Amino acid sequence: MMNISPARITKILPDSIGAEIGFEVGDAIVSINGMRPRDLIDYQFLCADEVLELEILDEKGKTHQIEIEKDYDDDLGLEFETALFDGLIQCNNRCPFCFIDQQPPGKRSSLYFKDDDYRLSFLYGSYLTLTNLPQREWQRIEQMRLSPLYVSVHATEPEVRIRLLKNQRAGEILDNIRWFQERRLQINAQVVVCPGINDAVHLEKTLRDLASFHTGELPAVASVAVVPVGLTRFRPQEDELTPVTRKKAGEVISQVRKLQQEFKETFGSNCVWLADEWFLIAGEELPCEAEYEDYPQIDNGVGSIRLFIKEFLQTARELLPQKVKPRKLTWVVGNAVEQAFQPIEKQLNEVEGLSVNMRALSSDYWGQDISVTGLLTGHDLLLKLQDEDLGAGILLPSVMLKHGEQVFLDDKTVEEVANSLKTEIFPVTNVEELIKVCIQ
Repeated sequence: MMNISPARITKILPDSIGAEIGFEVGDAIVSINGMRPRDLIDYQFLCADEVLELEILDEKGKTHQIEIEKDYDDDLGLEFETALFDGLIQCNNRCPFCFIDQQPPGKRSSLYFKDDDYRLSFLYGSYLTLTNLPQREWQRIEQMRLSPLYVSVHATEPEVRIRLLKNQRAGEILDNIRWFQERRLQINAQVVVCPGINDAVHLEKTLRDLASFHTGELPAVASVAVVPVGLTRFRPQEDELTPVTRKKAGEVISQVRKLQQEFKETFGSNCVWLADEWFLIAGEELPCEAEYEDYPQIDNGVGSIRLFIKEFLQTARELLPQKVKPRKLTWVVGNAVEQAFQPIEKQLNEVEGLSVNMRALSSDYWGQDISVTGLLTGHDLLLKLQDEDLGAGILLPSVMLKHGEQVFLDDKTVEEVANSLKTEIFPVTNVEELIKVCIQ
């Protein structure tokens, strides 16, 4: 484990305790009540007290002691440079389908960090494999009740999981899940299906094994997402992987749906869900909204299209006027969602004066014929939209951009692409923003 660095503050929320006390961006918290926080989890735990004694290091390197009295659950209103003050727990697997290894060299360094950190899993829902945890980290998960965690299972048969992760410890996954079960802690699992390796009988075995932990008041396995492997043209040639075909997608849908029916009868819940991509690849209708229950795997692309359409219809009723000043816009999405989003395009164009042209693109950059929106890059926009009449600008789903920044996955900036296409780009995060840019 790396040394613990002071927690550097990047933002102070207005009207917060932090603003009142006079914290400044660049100040760093060294300790809280004599303890050095390792990460955001420690920070939140230590701040849940009524009296805080903070050691602060300012930008000039001067140390200050501050005492704060507050209600125990009051937040200080501070945001930090990183959630991890002692560095990232790195991945020790060599999964052939790892997206990090399927990128070209020479891009920003953060694109090549292979994190496999249980703290990011707890805080943000990122997936980890549980193969790199020393005993003290297992103890911390138990003591601090860090649940649920999000776990990439892929296969429960030891030899299949070891083959996929290239790590002998990968074979311990069922023991790992039993550990969570014994402590009444939960995981949400994912299975990335690689045709010819962990599909067919192996997939059935994995899903049945995982479903066996979906019992009791607090199931150890709360949900399972089944996701198709995503491959790019930059991947190593010796990776033994084959892309998911339309036929294979149909087979997986049929296989998983039979199991869902069985699990629904046994547990009263699907327990296992198919990512939207399966239906897009197979050219099949997406499941109805009720099938997704309370969307337990929404961040894994399970039901995100249905939910987006539902939210659009609700928000459109409230916000869409009958008429606007003449306005033409280009809405860029991945071609995987073209069919699903046509009703949204149609409804926007029913507003008098508004013309929205949905441009559904595949990714030349990654070498994909069918692309999800989040993988489109600046390169793809420049290649496909050059010299087109884009109207007043491009509606750009912000899932294409690095979190909190105006940068695409290929390191091109929004400004660079907008200048090159001689148009304005409007990043939109949700349905409300999409509609508001259309009618402004």
